[in-house]
Amino acid sequence: MQGYVDKYLAHIEHNRNFSPQTLRAYRNDLYQYLVFLREEDCPDLESVTRLLLRSFLAFLKKQDYSKTTIARKLVSIRSLYKFLCREGLVKCNPVANIRAPKLEKKLPGFMSVRQAETLLNLPVLSTVPGIRDRAIMETLYSTGMRVSELVGTDVEDIDFFNEVVKVKGKGRKERLQPIGNHALDAIRSYLNKRGSDKKALFLNNRGGRLTERSVARMLEKYIKTAGMSLNISPHTFRHSFATHLLDNGADLRSVQELLGHANLSSTQIYTHITTERLKQVYDQAHPRA
Repeated sequence: MQGYVDKYLAHIEHNRNFSPQTLRAYRNDLYQYLVFLREEDCPDLESVTRLLLRSFLAFLKKQDYSKTTIARKLVSIRSLYKFLCREGLVKCNPVANIRAPKLEKKLPGFMSVRQAETLLNLPVLSTVPGIRDRAIMETLYSTGMRVSELVGTDVEDIDFFNEVVKVKGKGRKERLQPIGNHALDAIRSYLNKRGSDKKALFLNNRGGRLTERSVARMLEKYIKTAGMSLNISPHTFRHSFATHLLDNGADLRSVQELLGHANLSSTQIYTHITTERLKQVYDQAHPRA
């Protein structure tokens, strides 16, 4: 069993554009599955029945895993069996008719325009870290890029003349993203002040590439300074970016492209946010609501 799983993991590592985090998750999910099968005295992957698979899902639920995590683990196992069937290593796929737990769609949190502007104006521009922090938040809000994409951005990815940035997204996909003048001015100011020819766009205090965790800690500092009680993270800038675009008339397809979503369904959740806000306005304003 271990050999088959390792063969599959080697396959996705070399042939699929998965991030290191996704590969780690698949590895952990499948090794946990193997441990369960061994404890149930299952001799091989082909001997797994639908009943045994349901027992595994029940085991996960008993361990208090969330529905989202259980669904992800099932995706890992389903993908494993598809590969094994395609390679002729097993004859049947016991996961074929197993349904994943139904997930509740949570609306992403976002900031108002005023809240976003409050955060953007907090960094002290008399210091290099303050100038950098302003440039980071302006870039997040201007482009809607993920924080992983932000810290992976290099100086050469910024095209000041054409006002675009090359974003290295999920699955090693690249896209050209428009970037506003406020963000470009903030980046230009930071590059002029930082005094370094390093490749990475945003640097830590030691001159190395900034990490996702460092960006999150930086933002936490400004949220406390502003006295905001909202659960704001770097990703909240991305949610706010999409919501404010839709609020101001952008069409869904364009927002999908700007966010780098492969499927429109991933973008449609933002329409629920704007719809909910319209309902609130209606309830407050209409005399017969």
